[in-house]
Amino acid sequence: MLEIRWHGRGGQGAVTSVDMLARAAIGEGKYAQGFPSFGPERKGAPVAAFNRIDDKQIKVRSHIYNPDAVVVLDASLVGLVDVTEGLKEDGALIVNSTKSPEELKKEIKFKGTIATVDATRIAWDELGVPITNTTMLGALIKVLKVIDLDSVNEPLKERFGRIAPKNVAAMKRAYEEVKINQ
Repeated sequence: MLEIRWHGRGGQGAVTSVDMLARAAIGEGKYAQGFPSFGPERKGAPVAAFNRIDDKQIKVRSHIYNPDAVVVLDASLVGLVDVTEGLKEDGALIVNSTKSPEELKKEIKFKGTIATVDATRIAWDELGVPITNTTMLGALIKVLKVIDLDSVNEPLKERFGRIAPKNVAAMKRAYEEVKINQ
């Protein structure tokens, strides 16, 4: 079973990303869960959301303590929140950052896979707003190869309607532009 933790700020779309990934995985015939962790958060406050994906039924319903991957929608959270807490040593950390994976690896001192993509720039270019959720979905799919990229198209269409093509374009650009250091 693949377990993923997402870090973002309220209003950046972490919960939407979790939902889109779960729907896409289910569309491929897999089993998936997507759920947020809410407290008194408000727009701009740090939030977390989670995914589980497996080829067999998922019976566990608890919090995710040792994720296989962590996705960070906002680089300002690195250092503010321990984004590597519980992350498996051979896991993957995927960060929206202008830094290279090598630069981030030195800062964070994480031994697993680190991937970076300038998701904010891509979101501005493709969507006209700095909301990086669908952009980071593309990076995650490239790094983890958990589902086919095109499997997200239908959930995005259902969620975003007429602006879905812009979200698909942002997702595909991040898929192509993500830099991975293993």
